[in-house]
Amino acid sequence: MASNLPVTPPPTLQRGKACLRCRKRKMRCDGTKPACQQCVRAKKPDACQYDDGKGKTRTQLLRENIERLEQRIRELEDPEYTSPSVTLHDPHFHRRSESSSSSLVGSPGSTGFSAPHSPLPPSATSSPQHSWIQGVPSPSPTPFSDAFRIEKQQPTVDLALMLVDIFSSHQHQCLLGLHMGRLRESFTQPSTEQHHPCLTNAIFLWACYISRPGPLSEHESHYLNRSLEGLSDALQYNDRVLDVIQASCLLSVYFLSNGRALEGSYHAAAAASLTMQCGLHGAIMNRSVFESTGVMAPLQLEPAKDAIEQGERILTFWQVFVLDRCWSAVLQKPTTIPDGPEGSLSILMPWPQAMEDYESGQIDDLHSFSTIRTFFDGPLSNLGGCFSPLAPRVKASALFYHARHLASNWDQRRRFDPAGYLHSSNDYAALSLSSAFMDDFQNLEHTIACFLSTLIPAHQLDATIPDDKHAYIATHTLAHVAIIHLYYSFGHEDPVAYEKCLRAARCCVSITKSIAETDYEFLDPILGPCWTAAMDTLIRELNVIESSWPIVNSAEVRNEIGTLLYAMTSLGSKYPLLGYSVAKVQKRLSGL
Repeated sequence: MASNLPVTPPPTLQRGKACLRCRKRKMRCDGTKPACQQCVRAKKPDACQYDDGKGKTRTQLLRENIERLEQRIRELEDPEYTSPSVTLHDPHFHRRSESSSSSLVGSPGSTGFSAPHSPLPPSATSSPQHSWIQGVPSPSPTPFSDAFRIEKQQPTVDLALMLVDIFSSHQHQCLLGLHMGRLRESFTQPSTEQHHPCLTNAIFLWACYISRPGPLSEHESHYLNRSLEGLSDALQYNDRVLDVIQASCLLSVYFLSNGRALEGSYHAAAAASLTMQCGLHGAIMNRSVFESTGVMAPLQLEPAKDAIEQGERILTFWQVFVLDRCWSAVLQKPTTIPDGPEGSLSILMPWPQAMEDYESGQIDDLHSFSTIRTFFDGPLSNLGGCFSPLAPRVKASALFYHARHLASNWDQRRRFDPAGYLHSSNDYAALSLSSAFMDDFQNLEHTIACFLSTLIPAHQLDATIPDDKHAYIATHTLAHVAIIHLYYSFGHEDPVAYEKCLRAARCCVSITKSIAETDYEFLDPILGPCWTAAMDTLIRELNVIESSWPIVNSAEVRNEIGTLLYAMTSLGSKYPLLGYSVAKVQKRLSGL
């Protein structure tokens, strides 16, 4: 007999009690443990994980895993080594030793980025590659010291997997678009089925870099040299071009993070150039921009084997694009990847998605390809990748560069303010130039404002899963710094531009308040130059306040500067890139 009693809806979970997968997918979660009904229905009960504050967070678990791996490495390196009782440490309280402190960028008296002495030990050498990862692990493990110090031998499979495990939790910092499961499996395959050593050694390099100041960090130069030497070998094979592009990106971010701007810029340009040469910017679903325009591509990619490989290509292109746009703006150099209105220069790629979407065969918008141009034409449409923070990250990078490029191209001999007043000669050419600039300026400002309105609000970032939070911190910051770049040069004379610039800087400060101590080691190094731009704006405001009459209380802006300086110093403990900026800021503040 059917009951007439009303069905009581399931109670709403308290905020933060849903599983991480449901929170990421923005689905209603019933909170059932060990697996909620949403994950059970999706046949992913193993992916149902909770972070409700009662247990260890994902970040803590990752750190403990790294500690265990490093402990195991010490045991393999020294057979007589006795493991002490497990004592975990917070890497944020570590500071580099005197030998590694020499890698900090520049000094207060420096004039810009410098190429410091390498923090890597000079005794570590290498020789040309003679083999790739050993396909079959030996019954008895190879001693750790041999795996690193026998120059003609690559690490064993066990050691390679350990290094990949360390790197995988930091993969998003480099935007590396590899399927980590396939990467792990490849180490047991024949050499023809493996990634080229230029890429695997770049990944091992990052694993060592991430482990600073742990014992792994002393092997950075070994893997750095192996990766660099592998590039020349990989370039002989067309089927290894994607490995070369990805390795070049990893090397570029490594050098830039360490303040070695020339090397970082070189590898970023190489990755972008190869990306354009092989037509990766239009090679989606076996279609090439070169084939459609009758242009012969210098490199031809073989068709992707499946959706995962296609997804890796999409993510690789956007990895290169973000690197090209962001650091070209920081280093004030032209971009290598253009975006022409048509033909072989047009970017015909869907927005990036999470790797799990590609695993399930879901590739957004295969027929009406989303491009950077359509984004600037209508930022609220054609979003794509709604479950992944990667698409907003790409768009923020495009805005960041475009704002810097537009502001730097303005001819300072013709004075103009964003309100539309022209202060130069009255000839028609000058008027047309200023009118066109004003239109571009206002359109870009509108695009940035619309883009920010589509993002998760900054005060809600703590409710997102860690990887998404770290990505959105970079995305929010890039968008606000784009406003700073847009208005900074006009702020000296235009009060409206000055106020907008200051408001954007304060938004950057507000975002840093959501950063926990455990977040800093997972943040994108591009935040360093962004925070430096925000700091310049705040120091300008402090100078204005303290030189005004009557005297105005400057406590608020000093607190904001202190908050941002703390964030810069904390991030600088991981990325020597910030060493110069922090020293310069401290010198400026000492005179105030």
